[in-house]
Amino acid sequence: MSQKLKYKRILLKLSGESLMGERGFGIDPDMLDFFALEIKKIHSLGAQVGIVIGGGNIYRGVGDKNEGIDRVTGDQMGMLATVINALALQSTCEKHGMFTRLMTAIEMEEIAEPYIRRRAIRHLEKGRVVIFGAGTGHPYFSTDTAASLRAVEIEADAIIKGTRVDGIYDSDPEKNPDAEFYNEISYQDVLSKDLRVMDLTAISLCKENNLPIIVFNMNQPDNLLKVVIGDNIGSAVGHFQTGN
Repeated sequence: MSQKLKYKRILLKLSGESLMGERGFGIDPDMLDFFALEIKKIHSLGAQVGIVIGGGNIYRGVGDKNEGIDRVTGDQMGMLATVINALALQSTCEKHGMFTRLMTAIEMEEIAEPYIRRRAIRHLEKGRVVIFGAGTGHPYFSTDTAASLRAVEIEADAIIKGTRVDGIYDSDPEKNPDAEFYNEISYQDVLSKDLRVMDLTAISLCKENNLPIIVFNMNQPDNLLKVVIGDNIGSAVGHFQTGN
């Protein structure tokens, strides 16, 4: 190993929308290839990688109860969308020479293993990329919460959340050029400022378990590698002094 890892075991959180690339819907094979190659860079250094990916590129959930689909059914549809994305990412990672396992919170044994915590940890220890599908298996919980839960369960060193901006800002930097960037910020400030880094349940779970969150631009080549080896990339959420 030529570079020392700051984070040996990570949970990488990706949005389903990130798979769309320049498309308005679905999966862009070029984005799959890009993500898989970025993951391979850290995997080849010995990083143990768990992944949770959303399903928003396929199904965005129920925004209005008048749409005709109830919330529970809509969330179940979203869980299935995450499995579609997970299968696509799994196939692409394997195409690039990585051994993988897909584990789902809802049993579907013909295409994935059921999620069992000890088995997931064993796969990671054996150098397999483990992709967690179907969220928590329950409605009303986001994939952010699923990522936090799985990260705590597998004893990850950090959640690494890939976005299309450089980190955490006080407002949307794509709309406000004067948005303030946070290099470090406390869990409490994320909650009190309503920064929407992750949802309330996910942030609270990380806070209670002292699990760092790194938010960074996943679309820049080598950024994931830089985060994992400890370069000053993105924004860190942790037990920093409130107000920093």
